[in-house]
Amino acid sequence: MKIALIGATGMIGSRIAAEARSRGHEVTGITRSGSDGTVTADARDAESVAAAVRGHDAVVDAVAPPRDGSDATPPMLEYARGILEGMRSAGVRRLLIVGGASSLEVAPGVRLFDSPKFPEAARNEAAAGIAQFALIREEAGDLDWTYVSPAAIIAPGERTGTFRVGGDQLLTDAEGNSSISAEDYAIALVDELEKGQAIRRRISVAY
Repeated sequence: MKIALIGATGMIGSRIAAEARSRGHEVTGITRSGSDGTVTADARDAESVAAAVRGHDAVVDAVAPPRDGSDATPPMLEYARGILEGMRSAGVRRLLIVGGASSLEVAPGVRLFDSPKFPEAARNEAAAGIAQFALIREEAGDLDWTYVSPAAIIAPGERTGTFRVGGDQLLTDAEGNSSISAEDYAIALVDELEKGQAIRRRISVAY
C-alpha cells in the first residue's frame, strides 16, 4: 500500500511511518519543511496537498496543533480542510486522522474535556482537536475516514502489541488510568489502515 503521511516527523507520525514500513508499505513522508527526506507540502494549501498525495492509496493526517500559546483551533481547521480538499482533488479516498482523547466520553454525554480534573494547560490543544473531529464528521462524508483517538496519555514507550480498541468512550485500566505508547498506537492505526473495519467512525486505543 502507498501511504501519504502528513506530519511524518512528529512523535506519533514518525512511529506510524516506522510501523507501516516494517510491514512492507511504501510511505511518503510529508512535512511543511521538507526535512529528513520528506516531501514538502503545506497542509493548509489544498493544491500543495493534492500534488503530494496523488497516486497514493491512503492519507494519514498526523499534523499536530500549534504549541506556541496561540489559539490552536483556527489552524487545525485550516489543516483539516486543506487535506480534505487536496485528497478530493487528487482522487484519494482513504483517510486516517491522528486524533485526540478530549472528545471521548467518560460518562454518557460527558467528554473527558468536560471533566473537572482536565488540565487547564491542555485545554487549548484539546479544543482544537474537538473542533477538528467535528469538522471531519460534518464535512468528510464523501471520504472513507477513520478518526483514531489515543488514550488520555500517549508518549514514547514500548511496542508491546497488547492493547484494546474501543469507540467513543475513554478506555481505562483497572486502576482508572488511561494510557498508550506511541508505538502501540501506531500498530492500531496501521491495523485499521490494512483492515478498514471502522470507515466513517472513530476508534480509540488504550491499555
